[in-house]
Amino acid sequence: MLSIVIPIHNEEPAILPLYDRLTEVLERMRGPYEIIFVDDASTDRSFDLLANLVETDGHLKVLRLRRNFGQTAALAAGFDEAQGDVIISLDGDLQHDPDDIPRLLEKIEEGYDIASGWRKERVDNAVTRKIPSRIANWMMKRASGVELHDFGTTFKAYRAEVLKDVNLYGELHRFIPALASFYGARVAEVPIKNIERPNGASHYGLSRTFRVFFDILTIKFLLRYLTRPMHFFGKWGLAGIGSGSILLLWMLVAKILGHDIISEHGPLLVAGALLWISGLMAFSTGLIGEVLMRTYFESQGRRIYAIREIRCRPEQVADGAR
Repeated sequence: MLSIVIPIHNEEPAILPLYDRLTEVLERMRGPYEIIFVDDASTDRSFDLLANLVETDGHLKVLRLRRNFGQTAALAAGFDEAQGDVIISLDGDLQHDPDDIPRLLEKIEEGYDIASGWRKERVDNAVTRKIPSRIANWMMKRASGVELHDFGTTFKAYRAEVLKDVNLYGELHRFIPALASFYGARVAEVPIKNIERPNGASHYGLSRTFRVFFDILTIKFLLRYLTRPMHFFGKWGLAGIGSGSILLLWMLVAKILGHDIISEHGPLLVAGALLWISGLMAFSTGLIGEVLMRTYFESQGRRIYAIREIRCRPEQVADGAR
């Protein structure tokens, strides 16, 4: 079973051409499939067109969100609704070619958990899209440790069980391979066509680059310190407490030796106190983070690992059943 998830927002001109091309490719593959469109509160006739298509195609399902939650939320809604063993996501603006779907599936059949599209030949504007994208992708690669050239494209194929270990929020959909790699997912990259948008204007601009930067910082923290926040906050806390203590101890010795601390070393006294207090706050934040993580995993039964497969002798299975 193959599930296709397509988030849309005001893509009225593209819906019918995309549906026709997508259906043609999927029928040619001769396998069970479903198409899930997620309407992120469009203000044009996008939902009306999709609602009419549902009446004629049993493979089609349309979700309509109550308000414009953003692409990450729309994808999460589609992933939760999908019934397929493999889930493919793509944009609804005709910039992704459905003919590339079999190429993504080939990587999944080879044993990879995620096949990520790579827009090797970009057709976007160099200043507003290409250059910022290259910078962002380089930063994402460095932060996540996942060797991908193109994190930003939505066109990806996933094994369904991989997505169960990834909770999406904010604008983290572009980081799914990085988040999944935390649980040991194997990721491959597949060159795909990058088609110039035939209708309308892109919903993304140069301003998105700044939001991506904040997301990169978030991912860096999540991947390295999600289950051990004390390793991040603790070292800075100890550094602050240690350096502050040294300064304050030196002030105390100077005071004992008869120096006027306020007039001679006032700024150093303030700096030492601030370092000590900020270090204590950072250390306390680490402790609170450890408690929160423990509460989160224990109260919800969350695991901090993911099992790919279990192999054992047949008699062991029988013994387990008894």
